[in-house]
Amino acid sequence: MSRRVAALEDELGLTVVERSRAGVRLTSGGAGVMIEIRRLLADLEAVTKAAHCNGIGKSGEFRLGVRIPPVGEPLRTLLAKWRNEHPCVALTICEMSDDEIQMAIESRRLDVALVIGYSALPMIATEVLYREQLFAAVPSDHPLFNHASVSWEALRQETILVQDWPNSHDTREFYASVVGAGLPFQSHSASKQSVFGLIGAGFGVTFAEESQSQVSFPGVVFKPIAETNAYVDVRLAWLPDAEDALIGRFISFMRDAARTTIPDNESRRVSW
Repeated sequence: MSRRVAALEDELGLTVVERSRAGVRLTSGGAGVMIEIRRLLADLEAVTKAAHCNGIGKSGEFRLGVRIPPVGEPLRTLLAKWRNEHPCVALTICEMSDDEIQMAIESRRLDVALVIGYSALPMIATEVLYREQLFAAVPSDHPLFNHASVSWEALRQETILVQDWPNSHDTREFYASVVGAGLPFQSHSASKQSVFGLIGAGFGVTFAEESQSQVSFPGVVFKPIAETNAYVDVRLAWLPDAEDALIGRFISFMRDAARTTIPDNESRRVSW
């Protein structure tokens, strides 16, 4: 230790400590240097702590893409649990079409996404998180308003509004596969809220996930669809070669939280 202190003094050109029969004490110059040394050590500790927290996914920032807004259950509860247990993680949410989500993940502009199970995402890893029942969203003055539930047959004569983009027709194709071919679809490159606005104005009907049916929209009522295939899977999507610890932690957390939070979720997590 004495040799190291002596080497430090030679390098600094300063006597750091005085040695006498009474012991060793800092010189005034040494005391001034120690202020900076303590500051450097504190900064080093902060860097080490930050590296550790980011390395295990306890802090940092990530970008979450969504196909459906997290306005209802169970997604709202799952994200609330994540927030409560990871207060130092900043989350940025982006609502996009299926095609946009795929391109954003591939270009790493998104880290993770929540997509509908029928979305085609080549080269993207996906896992079913939970299942949602489908509802029919109809105008409040529609004849189906008085029905407790509806069937596909009752909807086949209706104009069905869908979210559809030039390079992404997954939603329309899915509806056609479950309701039937030759339906009078009307495509809109717009948010689901805008589509609900048109429904309330009497332009037709649309389909909604159960979480969306929990939100009130003027002039719109939601009726459960009494069919065995009236459901969609909600999936997590990410790049299979992603190495970010925060992405892995979010995926594991959401998977485990869905198992323990959503009633009978294990029996509902079935792929198409």
